[in-house]
Amino acid sequence: MSGVRPNDPRAVRSRDAILAAARELLRDHGPAAVTHQRVAELAGVGRATVYRHWARTEQLLLDAMAGSDLPYFKDPPMPVRPWLFRQLRGMADELAHPEAVAVTVTLMHGAFGDAQLARQRDGSTAAIVERIGAALDLAVATGELRERPVPADAAARLIGPLVWRATMQIGVPVTDDFLDRLLDGVWLG
Repeated sequence: MSGVRPNDPRAVRSRDAILAAARELLRDHGPAAVTHQRVAELAGVGRATVYRHWARTEQLLLDAMAGSDLPYFKDPPMPVRPWLFRQLRGMADELAHPEAVAVTVTLMHGAFGDAQLARQRDGSTAAIVERIGAALDLAVATGELRERPVPADAAARLIGPLVWRATMQIGVPVTDDFLDRLLDGVWLG
Protein backbone atom coordinates (compact mmCIF):
# COMPACT_ATOMS: atom_id res chain seq x y z
CA MET A 1 0.00 0.00 0.00
CA SER A 2 2.66 2.53 -0.94
CA GLY A 3 1.40 6.11 -1.04
CA VAL A 4 -1.66 5.31 1.11
CA ARG A 5 -2.01 6.57 4.67
CA PRO A 6 -3.66 3.61 6.43
CA ASN A 7 -5.33 5.75 9.13
CA ASP A 8 -6.79 8.32 6.75
CA PRO A 9 -10.60 7.83 6.91
CA ARG A 10 -10.89 8.38 3.14
CA ALA A 11 -8.28 5.69 2.49
CA VAL A 12 -10.09 3.30 4.84
CA ARG A 13 -13.43 3.96 3.09
CA SER A 14 -11.98 3.51 -0.39
CA ARG A 15 -10.12 0.35 0.67
CA ASP A 16 -13.32 -1.11 2.15
CA ALA A 17 -15.31 -0.21 -0.98
CA ILE A 18 -12.65 -1.72 -3.23
CA LEU A 19 -12.54 -4.98 -1.25
CA ALA A 20 -16.34 -5.20 -1.24
CA ALA A 21 -16.42 -4.69 -5.00
CA ALA A 22 -13.65 -7.24 -5.57
CA ARG A 23 -15.47 -9.80 -3.41
CA GLU A 24 -18.72 -9.21 -5.27
CA LEU A 25 -17.01 -9.69 -8.64
CA LEU A 26 -15.18 -12.75 -7.33
CA ARG A 27 -18.39 -14.28 -5.96
CA ASP A 28 -20.56 -13.49 -8.99
CA HIS A 29 -18.11 -13.88 -11.86
CA GLY A 30 -14.93 -15.59 -10.62
CA PRO A 31 -11.31 -14.41 -10.36
CA ALA A 32 -10.98 -13.38 -14.00
CA ALA A 33 -13.57 -10.64 -13.43
CA VAL A 34 -11.48 -8.96 -10.74
CA THR A 35 -9.58 -6.33 -12.70
CA HIS A 36 -8.54 -2.89 -11.52
CA GLN A 37 -10.95 -1.30 -14.01
CA ARG A 38 -14.01 -3.37 -13.06
CA VAL A 39 -13.32 -3.07 -9.33
CA ALA A 40 -12.93 0.70 -9.63
CA GLU A 41 -16.21 1.03 -11.53
CA LEU A 42 -18.13 -1.10 -9.04
CA ALA A 43 -16.53 0.56 -5.99
CA GLY A 44 -17.13 4.06 -7.34
CA VAL A 45 -13.48 5.05 -7.14
CA GLY A 46 -10.86 5.88 -9.71
CA ARG A 47 -8.67 3.15 -11.12
CA ALA A 48 -5.61 4.97 -9.75
CA THR A 49 -7.07 4.59 -6.25
CA VAL A 50 -7.28 0.84 -6.70
CA TYR A 51 -3.67 0.77 -7.93
CA ARG A 52 -2.55 2.86 -4.93
CA HIS A 53 -3.94 0.22 -2.57
CA TRP A 54 -3.07 -2.85 -4.70
CA ALA A 55 -0.46 -2.46 -7.41
CA ARG A 56 -0.90 -6.09 -8.47
CA THR A 57 -4.19 -7.79 -9.31
CA GLU A 58 -2.98 -11.00 -7.67
CA GLN A 59 -2.64 -9.31 -4.28
CA LEU A 60 -6.08 -7.70 -4.62
CA LEU A 61 -7.53 -11.11 -5.41
CA LEU A 62 -5.78 -12.73 -2.46
CA ASP A 63 -7.07 -10.05 -0.10
CA ALA A 64 -10.58 -10.35 -1.57
CA MET A 65 -10.48 -14.13 -1.21
CA ALA A 66 -9.51 -13.80 2.45
CA GLY A 67 -12.99 -12.53 3.19
CA SER A 68 -15.03 -14.56 0.73
CA ASP A 69 -16.53 -17.96 0.63
CA LEU A 70 -15.31 -20.28 -2.09
CA PRO A 71 -17.87 -20.67 -4.85
CA TYR A 72 -17.15 -24.33 -5.64
CA PHE A 73 -18.54 -27.63 -4.37
CA LYS A 74 -21.31 -26.11 -2.23
CA ASP A 75 -24.68 -27.75 -1.59
CA PRO A 76 -24.54 -30.90 -3.74
CA PRO A 77 -27.86 -32.09 -5.19
CA MET A 78 -28.73 -35.57 -6.39
CA PRO A 79 -27.45 -37.07 -8.56
CA VAL A 80 -24.01 -36.07 -7.36
CA ARG A 81 -21.82 -37.05 -10.31
CA PRO A 82 -23.33 -34.63 -12.89
CA TRP A 83 -23.22 -31.85 -10.32
CA LEU A 84 -19.58 -32.66 -9.52
CA PHE A 85 -18.84 -32.66 -13.25
CA ARG A 86 -20.32 -29.14 -13.54
CA GLN A 87 -18.28 -27.96 -10.55
CA LEU A 88 -15.09 -29.30 -12.11
CA ARG A 89 -16.00 -27.81 -15.48
CA GLY A 90 -16.48 -24.40 -13.85
CA MET A 91 -13.19 -24.67 -12.01
CA ALA A 92 -11.34 -25.78 -15.16
CA ASP A 93 -12.87 -22.92 -17.16
CA GLU A 94 -11.89 -20.46 -14.45
CA LEU A 95 -8.32 -21.79 -14.41
CA ALA A 96 -8.13 -21.13 -18.14
CA HIS A 97 -7.87 -17.42 -17.27
CA PRO A 98 -4.33 -16.15 -16.58
CA GLU A 99 -5.56 -14.07 -13.62
CA ALA A 100 -6.97 -17.14 -11.88
CA VAL A 101 -3.78 -19.09 -12.49
CA ALA A 102 -1.72 -16.18 -11.16
CA VAL A 103 -3.76 -16.14 -7.93
CA THR A 104 -3.48 -19.91 -7.55
CA VAL A 105 0.28 -19.93 -8.07
CA THR A 106 0.76 -16.84 -5.87
CA LEU A 107 -1.19 -18.46 -3.07
CA MET A 108 0.66 -21.78 -3.38
CA HIS A 109 4.10 -20.19 -3.58
CA GLY A 110 3.50 -17.47 -1.02
CA ALA A 111 2.21 -19.96 1.55
CA PHE A 112 5.71 -21.39 1.94
CA GLY A 113 7.04 -18.24 3.58
CA ASP A 114 3.95 -16.36 4.74
CA ALA A 115 1.92 -17.69 7.67
CA GLN A 116 -1.16 -15.66 6.71
CA LEU A 117 -1.14 -17.07 3.17
CA ALA A 118 -0.56 -20.56 4.57
CA ARG A 119 -3.65 -20.18 6.78
CA GLN A 120 -5.63 -18.91 3.80
CA ARG A 121 -4.48 -21.84 1.67
CA ASP A 122 -5.18 -24.33 4.43
CA GLY A 123 -8.64 -22.87 5.03
CA SER A 124 -9.52 -23.06 1.34
CA THR A 125 -8.19 -26.60 1.09
CA ALA A 126 -10.10 -27.73 4.18
CA ALA A 127 -13.34 -26.19 2.87
CA ILE A 128 -13.00 -27.93 -0.49
CA VAL A 129 -12.20 -31.29 1.11
CA GLU A 130 -15.14 -30.94 3.50
CA ARG A 131 -17.53 -30.07 0.66
CA ILE A 132 -16.33 -32.91 -1.54
CA GLY A 133 -16.69 -35.22 1.47
CA ALA A 134 -20.32 -34.10 1.89
CA ALA A 135 -20.96 -34.77 -1.81
CA LEU A 136 -19.42 -38.23 -1.54
CA ASP A 137 -21.50 -38.96 1.56
CA LEU A 138 -24.64 -38.03 -0.37
CA ALA A 139 -23.59 -40.21 -3.30
CA VAL A 140 -23.10 -43.18 -0.96
CA ALA A 141 -26.35 -42.53 0.92
CA THR A 142 -28.35 -42.51 -2.32
CA GLY A 143 -26.62 -45.58 -3.76
CA GLU A 144 -24.91 -43.63 -6.52
CA LEU A 145 -21.52 -44.61 -5.12
CA ARG A 146 -20.78 -47.92 -3.39
CA GLU A 147 -17.91 -46.81 -1.16
CA ARG A 148 -16.89 -43.42 0.12
CA PRO A 149 -13.38 -42.53 -1.00
CA VAL A 150 -11.21 -40.55 1.40
CA PRO A 151 -12.31 -36.95 0.70
CA ALA A 152 -8.78 -35.51 0.67
CA ASP A 153 -7.68 -38.18 -1.81
CA ALA A 154 -10.76 -37.58 -3.99
CA ALA A 155 -10.09 -33.83 -3.98
CA ALA A 156 -6.47 -34.43 -5.01
CA ARG A 157 -7.55 -36.81 -7.80
CA LEU A 158 -10.16 -34.38 -9.10
CA ILE A 159 -8.61 -30.95 -8.63
CA GLY A 160 -4.89 -31.74 -8.86
CA PRO A 161 -5.05 -32.52 -12.59
CA LEU A 162 -6.89 -29.25 -13.24
CA VAL A 163 -4.15 -27.26 -11.52
CA TRP A 164 -1.53 -29.30 -13.40
CA ARG A 165 -3.13 -28.48 -16.74
CA ALA A 166 -3.46 -24.80 -15.87
CA THR A 167 0.07 -24.32 -14.56
CA MET A 168 2.24 -26.93 -16.26
CA GLN A 169 0.43 -27.81 -19.48
CA ILE A 170 -0.60 -24.31 -20.44
CA GLY A 171 -2.83 -24.33 -23.48
CA VAL A 172 -3.81 -28.00 -23.18
CA PRO A 173 -7.59 -27.93 -22.87
CA VAL A 174 -9.53 -29.66 -20.13
CA THR A 175 -12.05 -31.58 -22.20
CA ASP A 176 -15.27 -33.12 -20.99
CA ASP A 177 -13.75 -36.55 -21.64
CA PHE A 178 -10.82 -35.65 -19.39
CA LEU A 179 -13.24 -34.63 -16.61
CA ASP A 180 -15.21 -37.86 -17.05
CA ARG A 181 -12.00 -39.85 -16.65
CA LEU A 182 -11.18 -37.95 -13.46
CA LEU A 183 -14.65 -38.75 -12.09
CA ASP A 184 -14.31 -42.39 -13.17
CA GLY A 185 -11.14 -42.56 -11.07
CA VAL A 186 -13.14 -41.58 -8.00
CA TRP A 187 -16.35 -43.45 -8.85
CA LEU A 188 -14.72 -46.69 -9.89
CA GLY A 189 -11.93 -46.59 -7.33
